[in-house]
Amino acid sequence: MESRYARQLILPEIGIEGQRRLAEARVMIVGAGGLGSPVAAYLAGAGVGTIGIVDDDVVSVSNLQRQVLYDEGMVGRAKALCAKERLSALNSGIIVNAYNERLTSCNAARLIGCYDIVVDCTDNFAVRYVISDTCHAQCKPMVYGAVCAFEGQVSVLCKGHATYRTLYPDEGAIQAMPHSGKEIVGVTPAVVGSVQAAQVVQLICSYGEPLIDRLWSIDLRTMWSFVVNI
Repeated sequence: MESRYARQLILPEIGIEGQRRLAEARVMIVGAGGLGSPVAAYLAGAGVGTIGIVDDDVVSVSNLQRQVLYDEGMVGRAKALCAKERLSALNSGIIVNAYNERLTSCNAARLIGCYDIVVDCTDNFAVRYVISDTCHAQCKPMVYGAVCAFEGQVSVLCKGHATYRTLYPDEGAIQAMPHSGKEIVGVTPAVVGSVQAAQVVQLICSYGEPLIDRLWSIDLRTMWSFVVNI
């Protein structure tokens, strides 16, 4: 029978050693929404051995336009538990831990301490600072992602010199900013979340040039993208 991972095992950047690293990796995804859905699905598909999902929200009908982990039968149920159910069905050979709670300054050290890499799939400025500060303190990479309408950005923070505070040093000012709104086309988080997942695989398997201390941005209206140093 053909191996589940046959198509990536033939890549020299991954191979048997890379697949072993993926199987041994522990990745936490904070936020199981538009970004968290593709990140979780692709990491589970790639064979990341342990995936943690942190989210205290429930599935709503308006989520289904972009949060592809869920279906109509899951409306009203906890996202973290539904995500675990879906990922376990996708790959029974991995461990999925569901945390039906919000990441806060009180539980961040405990939760993040159990994982090697943290993927920021939130839409909350305050939580991003908590993730960044905790990852920085624990010397763990944070794969940051953000979306709005047709635009998105990704960076690998807390691995080199840059943290979320490098991007936004004034926490008070950023917290006071008006929310960018809820307008979003479903493919935007799909594209950005896929790039986040790609960064995680790169970090685990140690190939290519991850976005460490660099910020990638894209506008899907024009397909114009660029990378800048942070």
